[in-house]
Amino acid sequence: MSFIGISGMQYTGASLSHHRILLVEDSNVFTSMIGARLKELFDIEVEFCRDFLQLEESYERSPDPITLAISNINLPGAENGEALNYLIDLSVPTIVFTGMFHQQTRDHLMSKEIVDYIIKDNVFAVDMLAESVCRFLTNHNHHVLIVDDSPTARALLSTRLKRYNFRVSTAESGAAALAILQANPDIGLMVTDYNMPDIDGFELTRRIRSFMGSHQLRIIGVSSSTDRMLSARFLKAGGNDFILRPFIDEEFYCRVNQNLDTLTQIRKANERKAA
Repeated sequence: MSFIGISGMQYTGASLSHHRILLVEDSNVFTSMIGARLKELFDIEVEFCRDFLQLEESYERSPDPITLAISNINLPGAENGEALNYLIDLSVPTIVFTGMFHQQTRDHLMSKEIVDYIIKDNVFAVDMLAESVCRFLTNHNHHVLIVDDSPTARALLSTRLKRYNFRVSTAESGAAALAILQANPDIGLMVTDYNMPDIDGFELTRRIRSFMGSHQLRIIGVSSSTDRMLSARFLKAGGNDFILRPFIDEEFYCRVNQNLDTLTQIRKANERKAA
């Protein structure tokens, strides 16, 4: 089974039919389109819930855990977002699919710690949704290392990445990061702070590049500094990307995805050469 998303994401793997996916949407047009697309691409049989009562019945009917929900914000019997709140309260990972969107809505949704949101404002919305679903269902294949001497910063990044279904390891220092990388060759992405007491982000990146190239490990540097030269210095040290704190969630997730997509494409190209 293969899939190439709008952003260039590539998936070549087994059927994803074993996942239980709920679609909470009252539009017959969108339920038909989404159901058909997920069946075509990933062999997923979607469970449809067209109102709040059906959502409650679907959850209570089966003891099987819900892998992922796709939910509109407003539904018959739940005009004030009750369906979304219900899913969040049950700790069901949720992608919001909505035609109602402005800054206040965005801020409200992100405070709910949803997986993603897709806006029904263009002809590619269903394909964008399919890509978001595929990413969530397959992100566990990616192992990410977070390096930061601040426990609060490590916890924040770890929580964000686990929300997207990544496997995450953390290191409190550059030295610990080097040891974890040596012991876990499957790590494909490292997110490292710049300002650390033992080995700063620049030096850590230089040391890693002595034994791991960008085709093996992507490195994103982060910093709260206002020094705009940091990004240039980090990239010249061997980093692949740089983000300033405080993060915008959507930008952070997109940067992570882009780096992992590039790594996947490089690995597939190398596999073809070796075949």
